[in-house]
Amino acid sequence: MLVKWEGIVIRSVDYGESSKVVTLFTREHGKLAIMVRGAKKAKSRLAAVSQLFTHGYYLCKAGPGTGMPDLSQGDIVNSFRELRQSLNETAYAAYIAELLDRLTHEREANPFLFQFLLHTFGYLDEGRDAEILCRIFETKMLQVAGISPQLTCCTNCGEQREPYAISISQGGLLCPVCLPSDPYALAVTPSTWKLLRLFQVFDLERLGEIEVKPATRSQLKHVLRGFMDEHLDLSLKSRSFLEQLERMEMPRQD
Repeated sequence: MLVKWEGIVIRSVDYGESSKVVTLFTREHGKLAIMVRGAKKAKSRLAAVSQLFTHGYYLCKAGPGTGMPDLSQGDIVNSFRELRQSLNETAYAAYIAELLDRLTHEREANPFLFQFLLHTFGYLDEGRDAEILCRIFETKMLQVAGISPQLTCCTNCGEQREPYAISISQGGLLCPVCLPSDPYALAVTPSTWKLLRLFQVFDLERLGEIEVKPATRSQLKHVLRGFMDEHLDLSLKSRSFLEQLERMEMPRQD
């Protein structure tokens, strides 16, 4: 039986001497793996459509049972060529793809998340602010994982009392009265927690120019990575590489 899916390549693993197992995040069925036979051959007609980050339509031969479908034909919608030509953007895209792969399950449809990934890669391809796009995507993935920070009121008492700190262990904002309950709570500026709250409900299609100060960028990263490290059992190769690149970058100017 032939089936056709719209998908984005989020992982590619060599299989044997000439083939690949490609993981797609599809609009119709979420994450699924397909076999791309001969993809590593120089003249393969399936080589381009099976490259990482490619958005396309994939016509697959699906056999009976739960066997892995074979890719028969692929049509590229967008290869995100500009994204691939920048080491920085490629590193962020690889991290986003691996994060999505690790926090989603096979064949769980999520058309919203598919569209969100598509817009994120599109903005990276346009040269938009990769760091902020990554922070927005991390925020969405925390929601997918069910560990989204509480950012509307104090997570301990429920009151709205500023200035807030953020407690990683307690899962969100702490007001001044409740702050002693977590000696490791992170001191953050109002800009930081308000931006995080915005990211939770943000429609990426409406993304404009976002000017974020270096101190706020640092706090956003620290909070989001803190939540992932505390509440998720993840070890991502792409994150290690991205952090190496981030350490090499020159400090931003206000």
